[in-house]
Amino acid sequence: MVIAAGGTAGHIMPALALAEELRDRGIEVSFVGVGGRAGSGIPERNGYPEDHVPLRGIERRLTVRNLWALVLAALAVPRMMGVLRRRRADVVVGGGGYMAGPAAIAGRLTRRRVVLMEADSRLGLANRLAAPFAKRVALAFPVAGRRRRKYVITGRPVSRAVREATKAEGRRRLGIDPTATCVLVAGGSQGARSINDAAIGAFCPNPPFQVVHVAGERNADEVRERVRAGGCGPRYHVHGFLDDFPQAIAAADLVISRSGGSVFELAAVGRPAILIPYPHATADHQTGNARWLSEAGAAIMITDEECTAARIREIVGALLAEPERLTVMGKAARAAARPDAAERIADLVEGVARR
Repeated sequence: MVIAAGGTAGHIMPALALAEELRDRGIEVSFVGVGGRAGSGIPERNGYPEDHVPLRGIERRLTVRNLWALVLAALAVPRMMGVLRRRRADVVVGGGGYMAGPAAIAGRLTRRRVVLMEADSRLGLANRLAAPFAKRVALAFPVAGRRRRKYVITGRPVSRAVREATKAEGRRRLGIDPTATCVLVAGGSQGARSINDAAIGAFCPNPPFQVVHVAGERNADEVRERVRAGGCGPRYHVHGFLDDFPQAIAAADLVISRSGGSVFELAAVGRPAILIPYPHATADHQTGNARWLSEAGAAIMITDEECTAARIREIVGALLAEPERLTVMGKAARAAARPDAAERIADLVEGVARR
C-alpha cells in the first residue's frame, strides 16, 4: 500500500488517519510526499516510510513558474512508478492535493488499483483529473454531479489521537493553565496574514485569556516580534506549526481558523469555532466547509474582509460571555462529526484490493 499525500499538512493528516486504520488491520503502508513543505516528515515521525517526489502546484494563471511545475509533473509520473515498484504496492491512495494526479496515472500504468480521497466540499482539480483512473473516490461531502457508484460519501478521516484528545492533556502539552479560558488561532498549515493581523490587534496588549496562535512557519518570526512589541505578555503563545494540532484544538474553549479539512477535526473534538474561509480557495470550497458547521450550529462564519481586529474582538467577547452557548455549539460540532470515516475508507481500499 502506498499513500500519496501531496503538499500540505492538511492533506497529510487525513491520510495518516487512514494509514493508522490500515496498519491496525495488518496492512503495510508507506507514503509519498513532495518534501520541503509544512507537513514533510510527519509520516516518518509516525513510523511510516516516506519517499519524496519533487512537485509543485500549478497556479490558475499563466506564469513562468508554471512551466517548471509542468516539467516536474511530467517527471513525477515515472518517479512515482519507480516508488510503487520498489515498495511493491498493491493499491495507491491519493490523499489529496497535486500529488494525486501523478500518483493515479502511475498507479494505472503499473496496473495498481487507485483510490482517491477528497476532503473538501468541491472536488479539487487534481482529483478531477485523477478520478478516471480511480476505482473509488471517497468524498467528505456530497459533491454535485458525482453520484455514480465510484463516488462514496465517507466523511474526512480523523486520527484516533483527534478522537481521543482531551482538554486536560492538550493544556498539559502546551503549558496552558488548566483553569484558564483559552482561544486557539490558526490560519492553516501555511498561515493566514489576515487572521494573524486580526488576532494580534484584537488580543494585544495583555489578553484577558490564554491565546495559542499557530501563525504558520513562514510567518512565525514576524508574529512573535509583533506580539513582543505589542506587549501581549506571557498569556500569548505563538507557534509556527504544531504536530499535535488536535491537542491544541482540545485545549481551547474557542477556535478561530480557516475552514479547510480541519473542520472535521473541530467536529470530532467538539469545539465551537469562528471560521474565516480562504477567499481564493479553489471553487470557494472553504466556504462550503464553513457553512457545513455553521448550519449545524457549531460555528460562526465570517468573510475574510470581515476579519478585522474589532470584529474578532466583538465575536470572541460575546461568545466567551455566554459559556452555555459555547457548550451548545460544542455539542452541535460533535453531532455533525463522522468519526468512522477512516474505517469506511479502509473498507473501500480492502475491497478494491480483493478485486
